[in-house]
Amino acid sequence: MRSVEDHLSLVTASVVAPRPVQVAISEAEGLLCAEEVVTSDPLPGFDQAAIDGYAVRAVDVAHAGADAPDDMSVFDTESVEVAELDDTGRLVVHLPVVGEVPAGSRTPTRLQPGQAVRVETGAPMPTLADAVVPVRWTDGGDDRVMVGHGVESGDYVRRTGDDVRPGDVAVRAGSIIGPAQVGLLAAVGRSRVLVHPRPRVSVIAVGNELVDIDRTPGPGQVYDINSYALAAAARDAGADVHRVGIAEREPARLREAVEAQLIRSEIVVICGSLGGEASEAITGALADLGDLDIGRVGIHPGSVQGFGRLGRDEIPTFLLPANPVSALVTFEVMVRPLIRIALGKRQPMRRT
Repeated sequence: MRSVEDHLSLVTASVVAPRPVQVAISEAEGLLCAEEVVTSDPLPGFDQAAIDGYAVRAVDVAHAGADAPDDMSVFDTESVEVAELDDTGRLVVHLPVVGEVPAGSRTPTRLQPGQAVRVETGAPMPTLADAVVPVRWTDGGDDRVMVGHGVESGDYVRRTGDDVRPGDVAVRAGSIIGPAQVGLLAAVGRSRVLVHPRPRVSVIAVGNELVDIDRTPGPGQVYDINSYALAAAARDAGADVHRVGIAEREPARLREAVEAQLIRSEIVVICGSLGGEASEAITGALADLGDLDIGRVGIHPGSVQGFGRLGRDEIPTFLLPANPVSALVTFEVMVRPLIRIALGKRQPMRRT
């Protein structure tokens, strides 16, 4: 009898990863990136306001919020009006508001010293402006704004290339594409990305006693549970699943059915009786395609199971027990990790 660990090592060593394909980024979530996505343009692509407020020169509002001196004449404020705010002893700066720039504006805007421009989050910064005063630090004026707190140059401004510079790698090969990576791909203008696709899994049920669920079982017949349950389990693991359904046990027909799936799949799962003549009939029918070894593994239920690499491409092929509980347990322990590895998951087993 082979241990679970030894058998699982044999199984996982046979993983066949699908060839990389280009997919739309909307279809890439959860897949393994197969390329280094190198950016050609900076992100952001222009200096932009990081908050709703007023674009200013930082030097013009440097005194805002400072303690008022006894003699206001000591300030060399040039064209900026500086005043003491009543009852606080703090200084405020008054600036004329010479325009408004919404997000998405394509019209270049320029302010002069001693002026402010109202800006929305994401709006392009006016020429000469080097900071944004948040609305909460002002009186929200339309024609003239009173600024009660100073800012440093660069405050509340997203500079060109702050997030990504040309030549930076936005998404690395071998990384799992999650929601953040999808967003970053969109941010750098990529509509498609090269990925390792979901492994294709074909599920075949074998047994003369089986009928599909849209038929009424006759004497000695039962519904085909396993092809539906195992297809659902493979889909849950992240595979692209093809449920073949019930295959005839007649050797030539069975071989034909399995061989057709070896061409289109990275994993083939066959479910049927593994006792005596039944298992010998299956292995005999598939002998020309490769060795399908049936033996005992230290697991219960599902101790008797088969595994081999069939076809020209040596596709991992499983032979699972006919009992539905045994089939699902065996799938969970042996097949699911192979699917997760093919997807590039670092932890192929479920957390416990």
